[in-house]
Amino acid sequence: MRQAILESVNRGIEAIEALKSEEGLSFIEGVASAMLSCFRNGGKLLIAGNGGSLCDAMHFAEELTGYFRKERPALPAIALADPGHLTCVGNDAGFDQVFSRGIEAHGNVGDLFIALTTSGNSKNLVRAVEVAKDRGLQVITFLGKTGGALKGQGDLEWIVSGFEFSDRIQEAHMAAIHIIIERVEQALFFPAEVGAAV
Repeated sequence: MRQAILESVNRGIEAIEALKSEEGLSFIEGVASAMLSCFRNGGKLLIAGNGGSLCDAMHFAEELTGYFRKERPALPAIALADPGHLTCVGNDAGFDQVFSRGIEAHGNVGDLFIALTTSGNSKNLVRAVEVAKDRGLQVITFLGKTGGALKGQGDLEWIVSGFEFSDRIQEAHMAAIHIIIERVEQALFFPAEVGAAV
């Protein structure tokens, strides 16, 4: 059992190492800059995903509406995760539209839509990206494996490749999310701190 655990630990480390690649670092920097511009111009984040990625979307949003490292004003972020909305739209219009309808309701020019998906093939996220682009939102995609149908569809995208299962990809995504939030929080509210500028 110890060896099996060690192998899993090593795979987890490999996933986190993806953040150090040029693609990972450029993506983190680009997303932080896009979020700063969005917030400074009065925009908000809309975030979506399925299953574990929806849980990550909720975590992403609450770190912004709540606190991350230090007490500061709330930042506007919505995870498209309301169960009443999801079941209403899923029942009446189909599950493929649960996120696109949320963007229709809440999305405006100047907002950011962030899609979290390890496959890139979820029909409801593909549809959401299409609607977000039509409405003039900037689109950011956290992807995995080959990028799937969403490869090349985001204004900013990061593909965590080389992992068969979603859990490792989600671990890399969440580490990137935490770093992005850290940079945004520091740049907006604590710019005197070393390295706060983005």
